[in-house]
Amino acid sequence: MARLFSCVAILLATSAGGAAEYDIVVYGGTASGAVAAIQAARMGKSVVLLEPGQHIGGLTSGGLGWTDSGDKRAIGGISREFYQRVKKYYDDPNVWLHEKRDNYKFYRPDDDAMWTFEPKVAEKILRNMLDEVKVKIHCGQRLDRAKGVKLDGRRIVAITMESGQSYSGQMFIDATYEGDLMAAAGVRYTVGRESNKQYGETLNGVARKWNTHLHRFVVNVDPYVKPGDPRSGLVFGIDPNPLPADGEADQRVQAYCFRMCMTDVPANRVPFEKPADYDEKKYELLFRNFEAGDLRIPLKIDRMPNGKTDTNNNCAVSTDFIGQNYAYPEASYAEREKIIAAHLSYQKGLMWSLQNHPRVPEKIRTQLAKWGLAKDEFTDTGHWPHQLYIREARRMVSDYVITERDCRRQRDTPQSVGMGSYNMDSHNCTRYVTPAGFVQNEGDVQVSPGGPYRISYKAIVPKAGECPNLLVPVCVSSSHIAYGSIRMEPVFMILGQSAATAACLAIDDKVDVQSVNYEKLRKRLLADKQVLELAAAPAPGAVDPKKLPGIVVDDADAERTGFDTVSTSVGPFVGSGYRHDSNTNRGQQSARFVPDLPAAGRYEVRLAYTAHPNRATRVSVQVTYAGGNKTLTINQQKKPPVEGLWISLGTFEFDKGTRGCVTITNDGADGFVVIDAVQWLPVK
Repeated sequence: MARLFSCVAILLATSAGGAAEYDIVVYGGTASGAVAAIQAARMGKSVVLLEPGQHIGGLTSGGLGWTDSGDKRAIGGISREFYQRVKKYYDDPNVWLHEKRDNYKFYRPDDDAMWTFEPKVAEKILRNMLDEVKVKIHCGQRLDRAKGVKLDGRRIVAITMESGQSYSGQMFIDATYEGDLMAAAGVRYTVGRESNKQYGETLNGVARKWNTHLHRFVVNVDPYVKPGDPRSGLVFGIDPNPLPADGEADQRVQAYCFRMCMTDVPANRVPFEKPADYDEKKYELLFRNFEAGDLRIPLKIDRMPNGKTDTNNNCAVSTDFIGQNYAYPEASYAEREKIIAAHLSYQKGLMWSLQNHPRVPEKIRTQLAKWGLAKDEFTDTGHWPHQLYIREARRMVSDYVITERDCRRQRDTPQSVGMGSYNMDSHNCTRYVTPAGFVQNEGDVQVSPGGPYRISYKAIVPKAGECPNLLVPVCVSSSHIAYGSIRMEPVFMILGQSAATAACLAIDDKVDVQSVNYEKLRKRLLADKQVLELAAAPAPGAVDPKKLPGIVVDDADAERTGFDTVSTSVGPFVGSGYRHDSNTNRGQQSARFVPDLPAAGRYEVRLAYTAHPNRATRVSVQVTYAGGNKTLTINQQKKPPVEGLWISLGTFEFDKGTRGCVTITNDGADGFVVIDAVQWLPVK
């Protein structure tokens, strides 16, 4: 076990100038960096993996054992091999020390891979894979960001660490979460949220209108130090600066946290302690939220093997230290260490408060009393993860920027080197005071892309004319909202492998990374079992509109003002999902379904929607037909009577062509308004 948490000491072969020489230098021992190094070595190149800290695996070994994978069919290559090795490890009943294997519901004997795991197991597997191909690993090597990148024109010749050690290479891969090598090499990047207008998106920028998720205040909480008195100032954690309009750009960054590995196994449990710098004022919103009646457990506790967890942010006030990370992406190392320490102190204090503070309801204190940190995890960092969850920092701006349009497959993404499929997912970016005078969270967006999508090779290499021997598989060229989907650990591993493959081909063909022959790259990636193209699998409950009788107009084909949020949460539904109004902008959202009828005559008109208790009971639906208009009010909390999907609006005379329609609005609605599809069935 001692070897697991120490880096290998290696005698360096140095050039006359003192730099250790390699074909490929990988900076950043994240899972992406580890996979990049493995691939480079498998392709016969000399490679070194440089890690600023003391551990390999980043978040994969840093507590994120609950794999956010989306469509698992899109995970191939070494990334899938890693999860297959996880499964093989847990196939052994002897490794189940704190519970029986067959009692763990996420262990499935017939699966080829396993997607939940203990942090130390993830690091052990990655290190074993690196050792098998004899990758040199140098930990504690932090880039000298001020003067540590030696350039010949725009090409990196060597990089020097704060230790004074230099490394030269033909190709370099920046696999850090921060993009430090990329930035120091002069590659263009951005931080923060773009406006929707910049790339023709709908989900980017400031996002008050998407505030319909779980991670918000669902009760009214006063934001002022002295309740009701704005002159007393704001409670800790509320941003006094004004927010731009929805969809506009700002420099705010989605929140970070530690993914705690907890356990309720007494023999392996370390109690949460009150931090020495505990400041009760930092948790005032937590206490007030409970006192206002929100009694949700503010933690997402997902079970890992051996009685452990991956514990994530949840609800209004939780582990995300909202608004306290804006400076992190470009901060100095010393400033980053202070930010990380502040996050650690906050989260320690949060956990102590949830278990001990008298303003936390006794029921919640009792429910959480059984939990502590896992004694056999993170043994050299006080059982807290060695890696803060840097959900987003710098993002490269290259000749191709992955956007929401790529995620939704609304344009033909070129030169695929891997696929993503997870939700376009941003955590909250700030807290603000609403016009009504209460505190609210802002920035959380969770929208499915509707299936797997391609990630372009052009998004992992700098712009033409910029650094010609650098690849960036983590801080990829993408918009904020697209990065919310890309930023999953399996995808980072996929892109790490593709980056290393391209680096090897660039060396072999003596070309810049921007000029790598894509067909040759594609052939090698496919040979190595990467998944570059995949049709979207039908979502559970999806009904193919092409297989329905009559004329069907899906929500994707409706003429819309608003109704931008796409969901697949409740089935059944027609097509790839349905849309809703986010329970906002009452009276300002409408959808017009226009059929192209093959003949004049009588048609029964049916409306599809998914019922749920949060739906509106008063949804205005207008049918326009040959004889006039009819307006109906639909209760979308009631299950549709026909196949649980359709409700008849009546039978009407229609002209041939596109003169008829059905219009749905959210005017006067008292909940979420859903639009899905409208069907015209000819009546003889």
